[in-house]
Amino acid sequence: MIYFAIGKFDLAGGAVITASHNPGEYNGIKLYRDKVTPVGLDSGLSEIRDAAMNKQFKPEAAEAGTTTKRTITAEWIEHCLAFAPNLNPFHVAIDAGNGMAGAILPHVLPRLPLQAEPMYFELDGTFPNHEANPQKPENLQDLMQKVTSEGLDFGIAFDGDGDRAGFVDDKGRMVLGSDLLSVVARYYLQKYPGAKIVHEVRTSHATTELIKKWGGEPVRTKAGRVFIGATLREVGAPFGGETTGHFFFKENFDADSGLITALVAMQAISDSGKKLSELVDEYHLYAMGPEINFEVDDAKQALAKLREAFADGEQDELDGLTVSYTDKWFNMRASNTEPLIRLNAEAATQSDLDGLVTKIKEVIES
Repeated sequence: MIYFAIGKFDLAGGAVITASHNPGEYNGIKLYRDKVTPVGLDSGLSEIRDAAMNKQFKPEAAEAGTTTKRTITAEWIEHCLAFAPNLNPFHVAIDAGNGMAGAILPHVLPRLPLQAEPMYFELDGTFPNHEANPQKPENLQDLMQKVTSEGLDFGIAFDGDGDRAGFVDDKGRMVLGSDLLSVVARYYLQKYPGAKIVHEVRTSHATTELIKKWGGEPVRTKAGRVFIGATLREVGAPFGGETTGHFFFKENFDADSGLITALVAMQAISDSGKKLSELVDEYHLYAMGPEINFEVDDAKQALAKLREAFADGEQDELDGLTVSYTDKWFNMRASNTEPLIRLNAEAATQSDLDGLVTKIKEVIES
């Protein structure tokens, strides 16, 4: 909503207090400049940090500013609904994870042709039911059970601040972010033939191959809202996304939104005439699992050990370390928000993937 407010009302910038999908002790501030331009370490935040640490502050303003309170819920909802003009009447479960999606969905759902089964809509920053991070399979267990036990079309889970949406298909399976990216990319390439689709270093090779097959041009960049949003704007792409479920839309001021992601994905499923499970089976060409996290004392040292152990592979360091072979690849990168390194890997077969992951674990733990 803050991104929408900056863009819609042509504001000089904005700030939102959030811990993202993390527990409350990680609370921080996301900053945006004018024209919904993200402020990250590579785009001004490091200068702000250094000035604050060195106590280099500008003189007081010549005149005091003013504060105006404004509720933009109605305008935000109208903006979002425009992304899904013709939905099928799906029967779905929605897990808000006790996060901010539970505050906005009651305003949205009455406007949609959905029969929705709400789960954990109550706002509670202690997250009593599960961590509000739909990228972790353990956080989707209740949603999976709901979908399969009641024979629903699919399930949707939001993260704590509502800027990501994850899906569970009609078979009760977690839909990987890369597979969901394929579903939405197909929709946008039908809407904008030949368009560029932005993705990041952890994206499945299946997704980039499909984008090319569908006549699009995949554009690779670093992971993170700052990089994907900026690249989207730079190359004029209508859509781009991360494997974590952060999806960015040109028609949303090049910014991400969990609610818009959910709506566009449902529109893509509607237009396909297929079940979500059928789309996943069609687009999931290789063996790829959820992201794996490792706690390490020294991320740089861990990456150096991997660089040496996999020296026979093609390596690049656009974002972390990516090592590629003809039949498999992996990316390992340090978390920006937690003391972790994160592994994403893919191979031609499950046994190849298992072997690759086992070797990576051995190198890290040695």
